[in-house]
Amino acid sequence: MYVLGIGAANVDVHGISRAAIVMRDSNPGHLRTSAGGVTRNVMENLARMGVGARMVSALGCDLFGELVRRESEAAGLDMSGCLMLPGVTSSAYVSILDERADMLVAMSDMSVLEHVTPEVIDSKRPLILGAAAVVCDPCLPAAALERILDAAGDVPVFLDPVSTAYAHRAAPLAGRFYGLKPNSLELGILAGMDTDSDLGVERAAAALIDRGAKCVAVSLGERGCYYADAAGNRFCRALRPVSEMRNATGAGDAFLAGLVFGFVRGYGPEQAVDCALAAGHIAVESDDTISREMSELLLKYTIKNYSNNP
Repeated sequence: MYVLGIGAANVDVHGISRAAIVMRDSNPGHLRTSAGGVTRNVMENLARMGVGARMVSALGCDLFGELVRRESEAAGLDMSGCLMLPGVTSSAYVSILDERADMLVAMSDMSVLEHVTPEVIDSKRPLILGAAAVVCDPCLPAAALERILDAAGDVPVFLDPVSTAYAHRAAPLAGRFYGLKPNSLELGILAGMDTDSDLGVERAAAALIDRGAKCVAVSLGERGCYYADAAGNRFCRALRPVSEMRNATGAGDAFLAGLVFGFVRGYGPEQAVDCALAAGHIAVESDDTISREMSELLLKYTIKNYSNNP
């Protein structure tokens, strides 16, 4: 059994300020460089949880591309399905975190993913059909996203909208995904509805279910998660806050990995959401975007020790 990721795989550069950020000035801080990309991060988390993980993306034949491939394979990802493109610059993501390790601003260059065309997706169809689930992101061209959904058939496809900007690209297709993991702002764009209140979040999630999505897990930060699915489940769920947040950058990617982990393990909705919340906890307690301690055992330990749920 394996999960297939199709989407962003890039180098992440994170800067964490030592003090309150002074805008339009040079701020002393700590800089870290690592393999990243939303879908790649989800897949590395899954690999560390003990799930078979395979990746399809586009990388340049440059230092960044080699770093991404080397670090991903070392973490247990199968990167043999990736395109290696001579003369093309690999994608990169740069983020600035404030003194509390919360993201202030970020910038990405994902133009290399334009090489993941519908024809490339067609060539990967046997990989797609053999997967227990597919994870993707809208950093891909819209035509590639649509072709993934066409090729998947009955294979469940999960989407992380990534950001409000990228959520616009995914919005026309939102009802075709099995699972969606937006925050409240991304949810509003996917559903085309106001999500400024709890009632708005509930209505927007229900609208996506009505359009065909099978489940929607809305990350609400410290408040946890609102979950809705086509079987009629509707609930909010949260774990107790962590004692120290060290890096919030990878929390959303870990959350989706935990949700997919629960799905492929056959867990019920509450248990799958607990896995998602626990993975997010583990992520924010790590200096790295992806915790090197991530594992199925640590997920279970975190759920047991941080649970507020019956």
